[in-house]
Amino acid sequence: MTDKEGVIQYQLDFTAGPSPDRQQINELNAWRRILFLLHLIGQDPDRYEGYGFGNISCRYPLNEKQKNTPEFIISGSQTGHLPHLGNEHYAVVTEFEPLQNKICATGSIKPSSEALTHGAVYQASANINAVFHAHSPEIWNHADQLAISATNKHVRYGTPAMAEEINRLMSEPSVIDTRILIMAGHTDGVITFGNTAEEAGNTLIDYYSQALQLQDR
Repeated sequence: MTDKEGVIQYQLDFTAGPSPDRQQINELNAWRRILFLLHLIGQDPDRYEGYGFGNISCRYPLNEKQKNTPEFIISGSQTGHLPHLGNEHYAVVTEFEPLQNKICATGSIKPSSEALTHGAVYQASANINAVFHAHSPEIWNHADQLAISATNKHVRYGTPAMAEEINRLMSEPSVIDTRILIMAGHTDGVITFGNTAEEAGNTLIDYYSQALQLQDR
C-alpha cells in the first residue's frame, strides 16, 4: 500500500481544548466498537505495514437548527489499535476547506488523517450526519459485483484531489441512494454514510455480508 493511513497529509490548525463529552460520542463509539470487533477498523502488523486503519465521525452539534454547521466529531489519529475509545480519543473539526487542504480542529487529540475526506462527504448534503471509513478487502475486491462506485485509482487519500473525487461521486444519485463508495487508490478503503450512525453502520455491515457471500461461492 503506497498510502500510510494515520499519516496526516493536510494542513492542520490544531488547538488543545476539551474533548467531546461522553453523551455526544455514545452512539458513535458503540459503532466504532462493533467495527473494531469485525476488523473493519483496527491495527494489525500484517496489514498495511502495521499502520492503524479506519475512522468514524458524526456531525456536531447534531440538531435540526444547526444542520449546516461545518463542525463534526471524529476519532483521533493513531487510535486504530485501541479496542475501546474514550471521549479523549475524539477531536472536533471546527472548520475544513478540502480544496485548500486545510483542517481546523480542537480537543485533546489530533483528528484522523481522513478528516478531509469526511468533511467532503458532509459538504455534499446537510442530510448526512455520520460517516464511516472502514477497510474491507472483501467489499473492496467485489466492488464491481456489488455495483459500488469508486474514486479514481490514482487519487490518494486525505488530499484535495480526493475531496474533488468525493464531490464528483456524491453528485451521483446512485451513490446517495446506496450510501457507499470505495477508494480505489487506497487499498481496501470503504466509506459509508447516512442520516444517522445506525444508517451508516447498517449499510457497511449489509455490504460486508454481501461481499462475504460472494467470496464464499
